[in-house]
Amino acid sequence: MSSNRSRRGDEPVHWPLHLFVIFILILTIYPILWVLAIAFSGSQSLAIADLPAHATALDRLRAIAPWPKHFSAENFRSVFADQPFARWLLNSVVVAAMTTLLGVFLACTSAYAFSRFRFPARRAGLMAFLVSQMFPGTLMLIPLYIIIVKWLGLGSTFTGLVLIYTVTAIPFCVWMMKGYFDTIPKELEESALIDGASQATIFFRIVLPLAKPAVAVTALFSFMTAWNEFIQAATLMDRVDKYTVPVGLRFFVGGFTQQWGYFAAGSIVAAIPVMALFLFLQKYLVSGLTAGAVKG
Repeated sequence: MSSNRSRRGDEPVHWPLHLFVIFILILTIYPILWVLAIAFSGSQSLAIADLPAHATALDRLRAIAPWPKHFSAENFRSVFADQPFARWLLNSVVVAAMTTLLGVFLACTSAYAFSRFRFPARRAGLMAFLVSQMFPGTLMLIPLYIIIVKWLGLGSTFTGLVLIYTVTAIPFCVWMMKGYFDTIPKELEESALIDGASQATIFFRIVLPLAKPAVAVTALFSFMTAWNEFIQAATLMDRVDKYTVPVGLRFFVGGFTQQWGYFAAGSIVAAIPVMALFLFLQKYLVSGLTAGAVKG
């Protein structure tokens, strides 16, 4: 008994750490709760609770609490019925889906080539992908605009936007996929070659099924790159019917309008697809992000 008590006495006290974690959790979710409160308030004002003329300390505390005075789904109804938000949402789905398919295909094939084959400028190509990630996206905005709009004539088109997003996502995806392919034993492919399988059969039927976690992470990263990006979409798209969700949300809160309720409701709706995709791919994400970190 004495040994057990001494062990309990030697254990560190955890309650300060728990309090700190709870504080950080509240600090993190507080802005999200405010977005929810504004969206369900039914108004376009940031003040979800009206303060009386002689407000007490308790009234002021209630005012900063993310809780609307009246719950209403009017903002969600109006954002679809009175605004072209549904069209913007469809545009984002199309652009993100095309970017994901093209980005995953190019990243997987490129990473497999860098992992398995030895060819001239292989190391230089990998370093070029790595160096391209050191520059901010805004630095490439003008060159990309000249190439897409002036040279290719793809301004205000989904094709131009998909090309830009795919090029942006590929370097990170190639490096991650290559690290995962390096962990797959080459003996599996050699055995398949002895059995008469072609290189394409080995890649699509043996390697890719084993690399599902890395493919899932690549798909999620490509989708989020296209879904959340704003600056390049706002620069390329000059037609209202071609706007994606981030560009469309900008016009709810501008120099002439302050429709915070529509903005909050649209933001919540726009977050749902990413959350759904994350939950769907959750079982692959941890292994996909860590297995390619080391070789062996």
